[in-house]
Amino acid sequence: MPLLNFHVFEGRDGKALRTLLDAAHQAMVEAFDVPVSDRYQTVTQHRTEELILDDTGLGMTRTQNALLLAVVTRPRPQAQKVRFYELLSRYLHEQCGISPDDLVVSLVENADADWSFGRGRAQFLTGEL
Repeated sequence: MPLLNFHVFEGRDGKALRTLLDAAHQAMVEAFDVPVSDRYQTVTQHRTEELILDDTGLGMTRTQNALLLAVVTRPRPQAQKVRFYELLSRYLHEQCGISPDDLVVSLVENADADWSFGRGRAQFLTGEL
């Protein structure tokens, strides 16, 4: 159920994007304990001048592999969030060659009433999910 919105610099091919999405999904399934079939992901590719991910004084070096991941999710315990950051960073590095310095993640929490998966119904509220 988490919605993962990836913002990357343009230029990645379809195979590279699929590998990135698969690695992130693996981290999410493991960290958040959601079903494997629970997959909602988008990718937006930006020209260089459209995506700015400056270092915040932590000594990180960003490259053209940098990505911003905005995750919309139901509330999660802090331990799950920390585990997600760790797994995501590891899997993206191992499977995609993305440096941990190139990863920026923001989690935005919402409530059960904020989701509809179709048919005009709030499935978390109706008990369908």
